[in-house]
This record gives sequence, structure tokens and C-alpha cells, in this order.
Amino acid sequence: MSLGPGARPFMVPEALEALARSEVVMGYTLYMELIKDLLEGKEVHSSGMRKEVDRCRDAIDHASRGRRVALVSSGDAGIYAMAGLVLDLCREREFTVARQDTGPLSSGVDFCLEVIPGVAAFNAAASILGAPLMHDFAAVSLSDHLTPWALIEKRLEAAALADFVLAVYNPRSKARPHLLNEARSILLRHKSPQTPVGIVRKAMRDGQFHCLTTLEEIPMEEVDMQSVLLVGNSRTYVWNGWMVTPRGYLDKYDPDGARKSPEKE
Repeated sequence: MSLGPGARPFMVPEALEALARSEVVMGYTLYMELIKDLLEGKEVHSSGMRKEVDRCRDAIDHASRGRRVALVSSGDAGIYAMAGLVLDLCREREFTVARQDTGPLSSGVDFCLEVIPGVAAFNAAASILGAPLMHDFAAVSLSDHLTPWALIEKRLEAAALADFVLAVYNPRSKARPHLLNEARSILLRHKSPQTPVGIVRKAMRDGQFHCLTTLEEIPMEEVDMQSVLLVGNSRTYVWNGWMVTPRGYLDKYDPDGARKSPEKE
């Protein structure tokens, strides 16, 4: 299930209901702290970073014994989170997993699985900054823990060449503080140094921070692993403190809604 950005008003009702129905709740320690008031009477298992496989394996084991399990992810469970790993492990273990909405378990089904969506980090960050994701965009994580840096470089290059707005996850860790600067160097091969960049840290949680800057002037010290960067495309602009990527409506229509004549287009 998905927490969204972490603040209670931004959790979808289905996630709250799943927590209420669950017997066992599992998740990363930081995320469990955000919902500790919802965990009374539950069997709670929390663990630190790099324990993702253990958490998912344990959740599957509990579910296969008929228990109701909530496996907690931040943002959206299907975006850089646990839904994919759960299905990977079920496939490797040759489990048969049904969708939650299929009714009673049929013969040969090990358990039911429901992936509950949530507000992803780039959604939350975009709403704080204005409207930077109004046109095509891509998301890239700078963490090379599971993905080789050479592949991340290719993806950054491709996104920049295609003039995508870019959501950058896991931008700057204590162990690898240099990777954001390397990523910026790649983007600067194809994007203007004045390209607007929005930085949001702890979106919609206590301690929230955001700022607008440019690609050449990213304040590295303000960026950590709880931050998301939104890098604009060639048409993104900043107006009155808002970051905006036009969809193109005003290329086709006058502000009063009338379609422009061909010579105006």
C-alpha cells in the first residue's frame, strides 16, 4: 500500500482502509514512524535501508499463511517501491497470486494481492512548484545501488535529447554526493544553463522545503535523498514564483478561447 508523500490528508482512503483491515504491517522504519498512530493493535515489523528483499519476503510468507498484511511504501507503491519486488519474488517462488477483486480464493491460489496507489513524489513536488509536468516527462533515479551508473547516464542523455521535463529521484546521497553534479553535466550538454529547476524536500511533510533555481545554479547543499528535482524542458518558465511547462494551448488558441488563424500559428 502507498503512503503518498506522508501527510495524512494526502493518503487515499483505500490505503487507510487497508491499514485498518490489516493484522500485520511491514515497512521501512521512517515510513512506519509517519503512521505510528494507525498501528495500535497491529503486529508491526519495521526495518532499515537495504532490507527491502527481507521485508517483501516476510510479507509474502505472512500472506501465504492467510494473514492480512499491509506492506508500506512511500509515494506510490508501483513507482520505485515495493510492488514490483513482491511480484518478482512471487514469480521466483512460483506462487500463484490473485487480484484482490477476484473474490474468494480458488484452488491453487496462494493469496490475493492488491496494489493500492498513492500520490507519487513527483506529483507532490509538482503541485508545490506550480505546473511543471504539464507536458511529456520522464523520471530517473540517480541511485546506482541497483542500476549501473553507465545505464543511468544513457537515460539522462536520452531524456535531455528528447527535451523531456525530468523528475530526478534519489538525487544526492551521503555516500555518493557527486552523482548529482555528474547528472547536471550530462543534462547541460543538451539543455540551457538557464533551464528552470525546482527542488522539493520532504514534500507535504514537516520540514518541507522548496526552491526554484536554474540548471547551472543548483544549490547542491539543499539536496538530499528526501528531495525530488524537477528539471524543465526548453519551454518551461518561472512566473511569480510558479514553475510552469506550457502544454501548448496558447499556441493554438487566443486567451479568450478563440482558435488562432493559420497565419498566427
